[in-house]
Amino acid sequence: MGKAKKTRRFAEVKRLLNPKDSRLKSVQEKQKKKNEEKEKETIRNVPQVASSLFFRHNAALGPPYHILVDTNFINFSIQNKLELVQAMMDCLYAKCIPCITDCVMAELEKLGPKYRIALRVARDPRFERLPCSHKGTYADDCLVKRVMQHKCYIVATCDKDLKRRIRKIPGIPIMYISKRKYTIERLPENYGVHS
Repeated sequence: MGKAKKTRRFAEVKRLLNPKDSRLKSVQEKQKKKNEEKEKETIRNVPQVASSLFFRHNAALGPPYHILVDTNFINFSIQNKLELVQAMMDCLYAKCIPCITDCVMAELEKLGPKYRIALRVARDPRFERLPCSHKGTYADDCLVKRVMQHKCYIVATCDKDLKRRIRKIPGIPIMYISKRKYTIERLPENYGVHS
């Protein structure tokens, strides 16, 4: 094969476009889609912060404090021989209204006769009963959802998992039991609370 034939064949091959060549319409469309997807990924959804939060302190909180009570908080209070309302007032130095949701009540009822004292404590007339509109009776999800909607509550729980979930929500104090008394976390000092 002569030199001229080789160069002609080489030139024919070079005339064909590479399938990944940027001049092809299909490649341009793919590149456009990739760029659009990247733009969609870069847009972040930052949740709206409540207007009551000022420098991460929740101005919606104030006496009388509304305290959302969890199942295990009632159980641990009984084990530590703490009277709920009185111990809350001793902790916060103000009037406290313990609130209990239908989900927490249902959870206490499900636990059976072993927790009948906790159920009797939960039925105390001083407790404010909050109705639930959702289906299911998983109390932790219910408490987190309620706290995210209304930032006027303190959450009383001893559940580590629930505490971790609530710490992610700005401006919500957590009450828990430590050294046979109630302790509050994330409530600013200017409210008169010293934990």
